[in-house]
Amino acid sequence: MRIRIVGAGAMGRGIAQWAATAGHTVELCDVRTEAVTAALDFVRSMLDRAVQKGRLSAEDCVATLERLVPLDDPWADGPDVELVIEAVREDLGTKAEVFGRLEQALPASAMFATNTSSLSVTRIAAALKDPTRLAGLHFFNPVPLMKIVEIVPGAATRPEIPPALTALVEGCGHRAVTVADTPGFLVNHAGRGLVTEALALLEESVADPAGIDRIARDVLGLRMGPFELMDLTGLDVTAAVIDSIWEGFRYADRLRPSYLTPNRVAAGLHGRKTGHGWFTYGPDAPAAAPEPPVTGDADRPVYVVGDAADSGAAALRAALAAAGATVETGADPSADALVLVPVWGTTVAAAVAAYRLPAGRTFGVDPLPPAGRRRVLAVTAAADPAAARDARAVLARAAEDDGEPYAVSVVRDTAGSVAQRLLASIVSVAASIAERSLATPADIDLAVTTGLGYPVGPLAWGDRIGADRMLELHRALHATTGDPRHRPARWITERAQLGLALTDPGTSPADCLG
Repeated sequence: MRIRIVGAGAMGRGIAQWAATAGHTVELCDVRTEAVTAALDFVRSMLDRAVQKGRLSAEDCVATLERLVPLDDPWADGPDVELVIEAVREDLGTKAEVFGRLEQALPASAMFATNTSSLSVTRIAAALKDPTRLAGLHFFNPVPLMKIVEIVPGAATRPEIPPALTALVEGCGHRAVTVADTPGFLVNHAGRGLVTEALALLEESVADPAGIDRIARDVLGLRMGPFELMDLTGLDVTAAVIDSIWEGFRYADRLRPSYLTPNRVAAGLHGRKTGHGWFTYGPDAPAAAPEPPVTGDADRPVYVVGDAADSGAAALRAALAAAGATVETGADPSADALVLVPVWGTTVAAAVAAYRLPAGRTFGVDPLPPAGRRRVLAVTAAADPAAARDARAVLARAAEDDGEPYAVSVVRDTAGSVAQRLLASIVSVAASIAERSLATPADIDLAVTTGLGYPVGPLAWGDRIGADRMLELHRALHATTGDPRHRPARWITERAQLGLALTDPGTSPADCLG
C-alpha cells in the first residue's frame, strides 16, 4: 500500500517507521520541510539502533529506508496514494483544512484517517465534501512499541473502511480495536477510572500520593501508581483529558474531576517535564522518604470480625495464624485483643457502631488478595495510636514458610479502603463503556492491557472477583458514601443477576432476528 503521512512530528515519524518497516511505501510530508528531514534522521537512528541490537537485519534496514519517500508538498498529486494518515496538531480547524486540501489533490478512492486523540472524528469529516471516506486511526506514542491502535468510524464513515484499516493495522503487527466516536474513544476513557478515584482519595486525605501509589502497585499489581502516571503523562495533559471526557459525557458522576488539579496546573506542577509534580524530579531532587519502620508489639492477640461464611475474614485468620499470630476465635474479643474488620465497600466506623466494637483498638483490613507483599490497615478518628502500631506489627508478620514480612500501609478509614475503591472505579468505568456499546468487552480488555499496561483487563479483573461480589462492593460504596459516582453500572448489575461473566457480551436483540 502507498500511504501518505501528513505531519512529521513525534506521532507522524513513529507511524512512518511502523508502516515502512511493515513493507508499505510511505510518503512523509509536513508544511515545514525541516520537520521532514528531522523525522527521517530520527527514523534512521531508530532503525540503526535496531540493527545494532539484532532486532533488524542490515538489509531490512536499507529496504525500509528506501520505502520512506520525503515530500516537499503535502498537497502534491498522488494518483497511487491509497491511504492518508493525518498527524498534525490537535486543532479542529487545522485538521479540517488539511483534509480539505487533500481532498482536492488525491483520488476519491484514497481513504482518509485522522490520528486525533481527543477531537470528534465526525466533526473533522463534516468539513469534507465526502465525509464518508474518513475514519479515526488513533495510535499511541511511541508508535512502534505501543502495539494498539483504535479504529474510530465517524457517523458517516463508509462501512468498508474500518475493516480495511483493521486489516492494515494487524498486517503491520499491531492490535486493532474498533470504538465509537465518543469523548476519549476507548483507552483514554477507560483510563479515567484509576486517576479520578485516586484524586478523590487524595481529596479525602485517605493517604498521600506516595501511599496511594504503593497500594496501587503492591496490592493491585499496577506497574505505576496513578500519581506516578500523572507525572509521567503531564498533569496539564491529564487534567485536560479528564475535563474533556467529563464534559463530553454531559458531566457524568462516574467521571467527575477533582478540584485539586486546576491550581496545580496553573502553578506549573506538571510532573517530570517541569521537574515538579506530585513528586520532585531531577539531580537535586530529594530521595523518596522511606516508609516508617514497624515498631509495635507483633505478639498481641487479634480478633477478626466475620463469621465462617465471610471468605475475607476466614482468609485473614488463616494467614495470620500461618504467620504465628495469636488469633482469638471466641464469640467476642478479649479485653486486650486488637479487632480487625475485613471491610468490603464499608467503613470501620460503621462496623464499630453496628457490632459495638471497642473503637480504640478496632481497625480495618483490606481483604483483597495483594499482588505483592503489602497489607493495608485503616484507622478511624477514635483509634489508639499505640494499638494501631501493634496492629501494623501483627499484619507485617511473615508466614512461617517464606520468612518475608509484609509492608503495611496505614490509611484513613474510608468506604472500601484504597485498593477496593481504585478497582471498583476501574471496573465501573469499563462496564459503562460496555453497556453503551462503545466497544466490545474483548476490545475493552485488550485496549486497556495493551494501551495502559494493566495486569489484566478491567472486565476480566472484575470476573476474578466475581460479578456478584463486584456488585456487592459497588452497592456498599454507594450506600455508605451516598456519592453517585459509585452507583452500580447496569452492566454489572445485570450480569450478577443473570449469572453471566462481565466479559460476556450477552445476547442482543439482533442475535434473535435470524
